[in-house]
This record gives sequence, C-alpha cells and structure tokens, in this order.
Amino acid sequence: MAEAIVSVEGVSREYGERVKTRALDSVTLSLFPGEFVALVGQSGSGKSTLLNIIGLLDRPTSGRVVVAGTDTSRLPERALTALRARTLGFVFQFHHLLSAFTALENVMLPAWADAGRPTRAMRESAERILIDVGLAERVNYRANDLSGGQQQRVAIARALVGRPPLVLADEPTGNLDSVSSNEVFELMRRWNREHGTTFLLVTHDNRIASRCDRIIEITDGRVTSDRTTG
Repeated sequence: MAEAIVSVEGVSREYGERVKTRALDSVTLSLFPGEFVALVGQSGSGKSTLLNIIGLLDRPTSGRVVVAGTDTSRLPERALTALRARTLGFVFQFHHLLSAFTALENVMLPAWADAGRPTRAMRESAERILIDVGLAERVNYRANDLSGGQQQRVAIARALVGRPPLVLADEPTGNLDSVSSNEVFELMRRWNREHGTTFLLVTHDNRIASRCDRIIEITDGRVTSDRTTG
C-alpha cells in the first residue's frame, strides 16, 4: 500500500484553561494518494478542528500528525509553514479573493507573496490553471466581476497552482446554488482523477458526500464511521 499523505495518530484537542473543552478525542485516521474523501458530522462535532490540525493551522493537545512522512509534532513554526506550503492546498466556503485583483493575480498571490514580486513563470502557471478550471475567458476579470461559482473556481485554481498532493476543502460548495455547486464538485473530482491529488472535503451536503469515494463521520470529537462508498 502507498504511504499515507497524512496520518493522524491518537489526536486530541482541548481548549480552555480552568474549564477544558475537548473538541477532538483520540482521533486516528490516514489519507492516501488519490483518495477523494468526505468528512461529515453535525455542527460542533469537531470537523473544522480536525481539518485545521490536518492542515497544520493548529496543533493537537496530544497525539501526532505525520504529513508527507514528516512528524510535525516538534517542528518549529517556520518549518511547519514551509511544509504546509509545499504539501497542502486550501479551499474554503468563502473564497477569500481580493476583489480589486484579477483572477490571474489572485491565483498568483501565494507564490507572489512568498517571492516578494511577480514573475513570468508565476503568471504562466496561473494562466494555465485558470484555463484548466474553465476560466480561459475570465483570466483578466476582477474578482468582484465574477459570479459566485466562477469566484470559487478561482479559489480552487489558487489551491491547485502549486500542485499540492493534498487539498483540504471546507464546505467548498456551501455558499453556491445547486448548479454552481455541482460544477465546482465536478471540477475537483476531475482534477482528482486526472492528477491523483487527494481531496478531503468537509460537507453538510449528503448528496456531495455520497459522490465521494470514502466518508469519514465524526461525532462529539470521535470518528464514529469510516467507510468506502463503492
């Protein structure tokens, strides 16, 4: 079996000092290359906390997270940031685009911010990915001139432009109408199949979850079900 892209091993996460709240309780799971996985559960079940820990945006109180073969437990923040940048892509319910920037500029932003200036290579990579997600005619449109579905496609392109092996998507279709929702889902699914990128989608939509290869359910901070759909 291929090595896991991410392994979560006995992870718990508590918040608070005098009164502690346990958001995750001894969670263990792994994600493998090419998987397309839904993470489901009620509000407050721990989905977002788990996604933040897998995404190296938060640290567990106990347990460990191994990303691309690297135990992240004792990594300093700079090394954690570097690992996150080369391994993970993020898509959120709200696209977080800069409205005054073009689609092209928004996709270039992560590399642009890292390098301190835009380059021709960045521009070419961003343009290629925008064409691939169906926005060839909207490359130079400002973000606030795009529809909601088009804006989410730009956000997905931004997550994919660095070719990360794992994309974490937090309710990526939750703010869209049914037609746009289906288009965005199909875009991610196609990329998964064509490029072998692993996707982990947090979703409240059972119709979306049922179209994934695997469904992980979390209840009160614990994984209560982990099943394949085929």
